[in-house]
Amino acid sequence: MGNTSMVVVTVFLLEGFAEVWELRFLLSMSYLLMYLATLLGNLIIITVTTIDRNLHTPMYFFLRNLSILDMCYISVTVPNICVNSFINNRIISRAGCVIQIFLVIYCAFVETLFLTIMARDRYVAICQPLHYPVIMNHQFCVQTTLASILIGLIYAAVHTGNTFRLSFCQSNMVPQFFCDIPSLLRLSCSDTFSNKLLIFISVFGAVGGCFIFIVMSYVRIFSTVLKFPVKEERGKAFSTCVPHILVVSVFFSCGAVVYLRPPVNSEMIQGIILSVCYTIIPPFLNPIIYSLRNKQIQQAFRKIILRISIIFKIEVQTMTMHFLHLRKLSEAKIKILFDHLFSYFSTPKYDCA
Repeated sequence: MGNTSMVVVTVFLLEGFAEVWELRFLLSMSYLLMYLATLLGNLIIITVTTIDRNLHTPMYFFLRNLSILDMCYISVTVPNICVNSFINNRIISRAGCVIQIFLVIYCAFVETLFLTIMARDRYVAICQPLHYPVIMNHQFCVQTTLASILIGLIYAAVHTGNTFRLSFCQSNMVPQFFCDIPSLLRLSCSDTFSNKLLIFISVFGAVGGCFIFIVMSYVRIFSTVLKFPVKEERGKAFSTCVPHILVVSVFFSCGAVVYLRPPVNSEMIQGIILSVCYTIIPPFLNPIIYSLRNKQIQQAFRKIILRISIIFKIEVQTMTMHFLHLRKLSEAKIKILFDHLFSYFSTPKYDCA
């Protein structure tokens, strides 16, 4: 009986959108449109902050990194979800599940670190403006980015390895659109206490520490801003913080509920919605709430569009002139050819006989 239960799971079966093709197609298209909009929005941020030299500041350096990360983050799950839904294929291999979990954890944790560094950037910019160029120098920005990437790799590797050392013999049906740790822990027939303890410690230690740092930074920011004598300065300072606070609130609250709530099977739909929330919504909203409300980004974007339109007009005019020139040459050559033919046939022919 014990040998029968210990069947090694080599593939997993993901949760499907719906059995009805029309509803599945509608949901897949919604995800796909959201995915394309996310890629476009973040690509605009990357392009604008890279081309415009006025945006070569620490704030936009981290915003560009966040946009690159968000494009990777949403690309881990959504394309696979859409393709599987279109072809009605819910199977994912064990290796594919390992890669997906590793990348989801990696992107989520690195985004947590980036949001923490961005809170530090806002704190120094508002509370210590005179020391801002010294503290938030280019070397510090590069070093913190590389450190976040390295720490994210270690963090994801530890959690992924600790998850897949378990035996999965109860079922291979993952109650989720993609592989994640809480769903796999429910499928394991091994003792998952150490896994849950590691998640608890890491969430309250690493992620919780980042969240506390962000909260403390904004407590100091708000206490400093409220001391500003001019109302317009207070409004301007608050406006640079509100987008970051919104993203942090959505990201941390959804992630905390997904990883810290008790595993109740009857709440599967709620878990799916929350997982979608913290893996899709933040990358989708970041370009909107960070950049579309930012006047510097808007001005830089208008400049780039203006440059592109001017270059396009010049290219069109050049091509038009070139076409007209070729047309005149062609007409002249055709005229010369007809003149030669006319003169040839109009010339009298003499019979040698």
